[in-house]
Amino acid sequence: MTTSAELRSGKGSGDENFPVASVLVAPKHRAAVLAFYEFVRVADDIADHAQLPPAEKLARLDRMEASLLGTSDAEPEGVRLRDVLRARSLSPIHAQHLLRAFRQDVTKLRYDNWDDLIEYCRYSAMPVGRYVLDVHGESQSTWVANDALCAALQIINHLQDCAKDFRDLDRVYVPLDALAANALTVEALAAPRATLALMRCIRDLATRTGTLLEQSRPFALQIRDRRLAMEVAAIQSLAERLVGVLQTHDPLSERVHLSKPQMLLTGLSGALGAMSRRLFSRAPSSAFAR
Repeated sequence: MTTSAELRSGKGSGDENFPVASVLVAPKHRAAVLAFYEFVRVADDIADHAQLPPAEKLARLDRMEASLLGTSDAEPEGVRLRDVLRARSLSPIHAQHLLRAFRQDVTKLRYDNWDDLIEYCRYSAMPVGRYVLDVHGESQSTWVANDALCAALQIINHLQDCAKDFRDLDRVYVPLDALAANALTVEALAAPRATLALMRCIRDLATRTGTLLEQSRPFALQIRDRRLAMEVAAIQSLAERLVGVLQTHDPLSERVHLSKPQMLLTGLSGALGAMSRRLFSRAPSSAFAR
């Protein structure tokens, strides 16, 4: 077996829809965040590989976990993250939760309803933010807002890529009951452009995702590290803009991603807004200590 990194899609941290360890994150934390990203990226690419049979995907994900936990050194990304976790006295649980989600990607191709999708996000998205918060020594009281934001980011990605996921992997994250409520089946995702009914379905899901973003809006003010708070505010701003795009654009036939300049301007606006709110909030001065 080759190392799983050799099967990577070519996607890197600079190609994601949202910032990954941007310059806003303090240099002392950036390497730890990127080690986690590289581990997750390889595992995600295993689960999404179009040619690998399911049994090999699951075997490779098991090798990733074994390398993470120290019973194997077969996967360099697992070894690297293991060393970071040991150096910082952090648990591997967040990475393990993501591996659980990637195994589910291999074996579960449909989601019945919104709650089913959110339960998937509990393992596929929420642990990412929780890990970053742990690296920064933030309180677990921030996890509620984190979880809402991370779930929203995941669902935005699902809606953006709904046609590609169905076409390439026969995987559908659009809840089946949402499709049925609009008299649709998953085959609607194979059309060259969305019907009015599918547009209505996607718009409704985008609106529901916006409710998650309302819940996550206080998140940046809850974070003590001001640089991380600015990063989170930038991500919140990007997510809110993308929800707006998904409410008006067809992901089957139109661009529903932001360009690099749009990402930069939207994220910068969010980060500066967060700094302004921190300066004028009633938060204790200790909030600005880092």
